[in-house]
Amino acid sequence: MWLAAKRMNTALAGRQLTAAELRVPAYATVDLVGRRVVEVIPRGKHMLTRLDDGRTLHTHLRLDGAWQLVRAGARWRGGAAHQVRVVLANADWQAVGFRIHDIAVVPTADEHRLVGHLGPDLLGPDWDAPEATRRIAGQPDRAIAEALLDQRNLAGIGNLYKSETLFLRGISPWAPVSTVDDLTGVVMLAQRLIAANREHPEQATTGDLHRGRQHWVYRRGREPCRRCGTPIRGAMQAERITFWCPACQPAPAQAAAARS
Repeated sequence: MWLAAKRMNTALAGRQLTAAELRVPAYATVDLVGRRVVEVIPRGKHMLTRLDDGRTLHTHLRLDGAWQLVRAGARWRGGAAHQVRVVLANADWQAVGFRIHDIAVVPTADEHRLVGHLGPDLLGPDWDAPEATRRIAGQPDRAIAEALLDQRNLAGIGNLYKSETLFLRGISPWAPVSTVDDLTGVVMLAQRLIAANREHPEQATTGDLHRGRQHWVYRRGREPCRRCGTPIRGAMQAERITFWCPACQPAPAQAAAARS
């Protein structure tokens, strides 16, 4: 999302919209044509496109949404036409949003209604590791993997970085927050991993961008651990799949019993 917002900002900021379509019933009649885009910024997994009339277009990609930037007049290639939810265009660029689930137009002064619940943004100017740690520590009995995914604690961690961070720290995803010795170290590592990958779409935590070698455990179920050779495991945890090495990340007794 950070990279998408950066590219969108480069293409749209400071320019007048010559076309704007919001292909959802609630906002189908909203007219943004003629408005100048002030800036496009990310907030966790949310994108805020601020306009010069004091309004903001808010979008969220969820798991399968995507933005495609193409030159004016070029063909869209991000999916089928019926999957397009937003089109923003100026004289040079078209920003096409495919499969975007959350769309809203609000006064810029009211953005907090949509993103005010989020914790410190790992790639934002408000990043605050001690505050993120404080929020996570406030739920001592919660599994650490679930706490990291909670955007109210810290904004920006997804399933990939949850799994990879916990592997690198040797922490079981099911370990209660209260048993994690260095919460600040966990959130700071997550921030470093995400920051290291923000400038390119390939997300590598191993330092190797080659296909099949980018990750330690994420989406590597049944494959050998790169450290010890133990088969990586994958299991559902709070409706999301978690990947981990049972040897490198031994579960506390109470967490193992709960998972069983």
